[in-house]
Parts: sequence; structure tokens; C-alpha cells
Amino acid sequence: MKKILFIFLVSGILGTVPLEAETLPKPSFPVEMGELPEVPTQTPEEEVAAGWKLEKNYTVVLESKLNVFVPLEIISDIDIDAVVIDKEEATIPFEIVLNKEPERKDYYKLKFSETEIDIDNDGRIDTVIYSPKYINQRIIRENYVKIQGENISEDGKYSKKIYITVEVDE
Repeated sequence: MKKILFIFLVSGILGTVPLEAETLPKPSFPVEMGELPEVPTQTPEEEVAAGWKLEKNYTVVLESKLNVFVPLEIISDIDIDAVVIDKEEATIPFEIVLNKEPERKDYYKLKFSETEIDIDNDGRIDTVIYSPKYINQRIIRENYVKIQGENISEDGKYSKKIYITVEVDE
């Protein structure tokens, strides 16, 4: 075998030997990318008849652990209805309910889209929202709205949407 290899090597260096396409061996693997050779699918009885024998069988058990993070969210809707007569001052408490207890104390804050509101658009602040600085429990009860009737210039029914989000103190 070494002599034949040596002869091919020498003949390749000294001169070219023309090879025809029929003499080249055909590849035994798929030529195109992405194709895989077929795996025989036979029943155990057919495998024994075909000469196949199962030597080892392994059962693999995998354990996976996931770290799932559920963000802190406000799950309550708050509707405040109040009747303020003349120069009356009204204080209306309300609760905010979260989806879970905060993991860290003095880390999360409530952020309101507005805390000082001019409900009748006359240029004077007449409604103020008060809330604790940090969220430390699932139900926040220390919130209230203070309406000053003396700053409301026109009678009427007023409504305002305020958006509340949870913010991280960093």
C-alpha cells in the first residue's frame, strides 16, 4: 500500500496523470448542506433479523431551573367621586393594590403623571395627590387626594385621568 501511495505522489510531482470522472470514488455522504443521512427505523424484531443488536440503552433525566422575574404592577383601578360645596376642603383617602409584596424595602416608588392638578383650568392648583415616598407593602393605604374648593372658580362636573406607575429608586 505504501508503494502505491508513493507512486501516486511521485507521479503527481513529476507529471500529471489524467484521471477520468468514472474512476473517482463517489462520496458516501450528502453533498448538499443541511441533509443528513437516514437513520434506519426498524422495530426490535427487524433489527435482530437484519443483524442489528442493541448493546446499551441509556435513560437521561435532565433538570432545568428557571429564574422567572415577575415585575411589580398596580392591579387596582381607582375612581374618586367627590362633591365639594363652595369653599369646602375635602380629603379623600384611597388604596393602591399591587400584584405582590415588594422584595426590597425603600426601593420602589409610585410615580403619578400629575400630583398637583388644576381641575377646572383656571390657573390655580385646586387638587393635590399625596402618597408615601416608598412602597413597602402590597396594599398602600396612606394615599389621599386633597381638594380645595376655594380654588375652584366655576361650578360643574370635572374629571381627570391620572396614570400611576411603579418606579425603581436608583
